[in-house]
Amino acid sequence: MSLDELWNVALGVGLEAKDLTAGQMAMRAVLIYVLTLAFVRLAKKRFLGGASPFDVVVGIIVGSIASRTITGNAPLLPSLAAIAAIIAMHWLFSALAVRSHGFGKMIKGTSRLLVENGQVDRQTLRAVHMSERDLEEALREKGIRDIGQVAEARLERDGSVSIIEKK
Repeated sequence: MSLDELWNVALGVGLEAKDLTAGQMAMRAVLIYVLTLAFVRLAKKRFLGGASPFDVVVGIIVGSIASRTITGNAPLLPSLAAIAAIIAMHWLFSALAVRSHGFGKMIKGTSRLLVENGQVDRQTLRAVHMSERDLEEALREKGIRDIGQVAEARLERDGSVSIIEKK
């Protein structure tokens, strides 16, 4: 048996999903895990840490393609090509966003000012679907008990709240 034939048998290439053995699915899982990890490592460090919606969407799509590939519901090599294409697009869009403020704003959004000089902007809170209790929780997480201590609080593009205390 040639190496190519061994590879096809080990991964169940050409078989219907219902015909894959547990061993073949396990081999596919290992291959998809290793290759997807390599693709993500090539993408960028911030891909999932402090992820913006832009980053999360890529994670969801890659996960969906990978899971269908592991279970045999999608062909192996075309799925790997699709994952590589999604990661490449993510890398390209990230590079464009760095070079073009307008493009970056379009795909990543902008931060929103929630508090200025101790005054809560309730209209912005409503617009971003955030309650005053949510804001108070974010302040407590930063060790701030009184809104009067806040010079500025912003809802950042990744959904976190950044806070600058008054001096």
